[in-house]
Amino acid sequence: MFWKKLKKPFFVLAPMANVTDFAFRQIVTQCGRPDVFYSEFISCDGICAMGPEKFHGELYLEKSESPIIVQFFGSKPDNFYKCAQLAQKMGYDGIDINMGCPDKSVEKQGGGAALIRKPELAKEVIKATKEGARSTSSGQADLPVSVKTRLGYSKVEIETWIPKLLEAEPAAITIHGRTRKEMSKVPASWDAIGKASKIIRSISKDTLVIGNGDIKDLGDGYAKAKDYKLDGIMVGRGIFENPWFFNPDIKTEDIKPEQRIDLMLEHIKLFEKLWGKNPDRTGKNFDVLKRFFKVYISGWPACAGRPGAKDLRTKIMTARSGQEVKSIVDSYLVANML
Repeated sequence: MFWKKLKKPFFVLAPMANVTDFAFRQIVTQCGRPDVFYSEFISCDGICAMGPEKFHGELYLEKSESPIIVQFFGSKPDNFYKCAQLAQKMGYDGIDINMGCPDKSVEKQGGGAALIRKPELAKEVIKATKEGARSTSSGQADLPVSVKTRLGYSKVEIETWIPKLLEAEPAAITIHGRTRKEMSKVPASWDAIGKASKIIRSISKDTLVIGNGDIKDLGDGYAKAKDYKLDGIMVGRGIFENPWFFNPDIKTEDIKPEQRIDLMLEHIKLFEKLWGKNPDRTGKNFDVLKRFFKVYISGWPACAGRPGAKDLRTKIMTARSGQEVKSIVDSYLVANML
């Protein structure tokens, strides 16, 4: 099992819808990859109803990304069983079950944080996933099954919720330091994550503990892993502040504007290659990419009559294709001799 082979503390890039697809994972790899990648979180019900081919973009991976985990959400054990078999066939290194997402569309399917309210069903889901993740070939290993969850639903309930999860013996548990009710409106409670870690270690010697919430940089992650006795740290929104988050050798202030621009253009190229240029066919509109523009186009002010990052970002936000972005960027580079 790859989890046991990781040097501690390890760092993980969180699963995020419309973010952690193959295209963005390739960009992160270029900047400095984490120890473990996750896919976007994907609906088990959707895969089972429409077929995996409809989710080609979300599920796509390459061996060079290993170790990489696919995260599924839903609430039907049979569908998790089937999707675990699919993950085994596709070559993923592990499966994670989303038991923390507060999104209404996810909870409507009984998945995400809704499972905190149904601990017995949550256990059934883990067990069904583990059964589906068992090897069907002597050349394959069973895939480890992990869980990402929160401190509780309307209140902190780690004393009852965490032990229930451990009854199903997941390989790892990621604790996001907020309740479902808190969403992301309050700072993550690392003291509560630390208490959850103690509970897990008092019950299981085998389940790894990963903390998640408001990690500022690698130094902050290392400190929290040590202070709260964690095996790993998961980073989500921090990657939006700094694509080089996982690279200890890069200082973002040393990154030149043209390097940031090139990285954005490479992301657009990879996105259009993965999803195609026809949103009606792929289901992913070009506008999905616009959330990333501030990730790349930031960090340099206007000076000596030269427009800054904000000016360029404002212009490319009007673009409707990668080619339009390229044209705007080319004009900017020529005008400012970058």
